[in-house]
Amino acid sequence: MALFKQAIDGLKNKEFRSYLASTHFWGPVANWGIPIAAFSDIQKDPKYISGTMTFALCCYSAIFMRFALKVVPKNRLLFSCHVANEAAQLIQLGRFINYNYLSKDKEVALA
Repeated sequence: MALFKQAIDGLKNKEFRSYLASTHFWGPVANWGIPIAAFSDIQKDPKYISGTMTFALCCYSAIFMRFALKVVPKNRLLFSCHVANEAAQLIQLGRFINYNYLSKDKEVALA
């Protein structure tokens, strides 16, 4: 019950309500669609993975992880989103490399 009361008191805080109405909050929330989609694609066939796009998303997330910590005030929500996306994209990149360059199954299918 005390935790619930703390949450209600937090919502009454003008500073927190201001944060919820800012792009500092809603930008990262909207950005979570990228890692969610990447994690859902992990179960799909690796032949559909674009190596170029996956590499670009890895670079994008690495750059914005740094940005999220350099902006004032630090945007930890954006940082966590890009950490999750970096992890998902690295998994996808590993699957792409394994399927296209390391796997013997593809050679058997072509023969």
